[in-house]
Amino acid sequence: MTSKLPSHGGAEQFIHFLQHELKPLIAKEYRTNGTETLIGQSLGGLLATEILYNHSALFNHYLIISPSLWWDDEALLKSQFKPNHPPKSVYIAVGKEGHVMERVAKELYKQLAHSLKDKSQVKFQFFSEHEHGDTLHLAVYDAFKDIDYAR
Repeated sequence: MTSKLPSHGGAEQFIHFLQHELKPLIAKEYRTNGTETLIGQSLGGLLATEILYNHSALFNHYLIISPSLWWDDEALLKSQFKPNHPPKSVYIAVGKEGHVMERVAKELYKQLAHSLKDKSQVKFQFFSEHEHGDTLHLAVYDAFKDIDYAR
């Protein structure tokens, strides 16, 4: 895989940056209401899932669109999801993107719906008319429309 994607890794450093630099800067410079939503698509969806699995308290809403959970032989899906702080909501979406992408997104939904039952709002949306490149905007719109931010 490194021949196709020679520059990979660094997730922990980026997560550290989000937690210790970016989020404090935003809190200092802007009025916020405590609602913190992470949106990730494709490899960004993989990162958003990793943050949810390993640093769940960083955000209270997760929008995971077309996540590339096939990465590293689906290692993240094979790991146990035991959040230290359940999010308020998780929205997962995928388009008509082929068997693997659709399967891993559905598997993620099943795992989270089971683990977060009665703790979080978990939703899955399949966009049968859209592909990898055009699912993001519709999914984000759909998520913002459907997520109960008052929860």
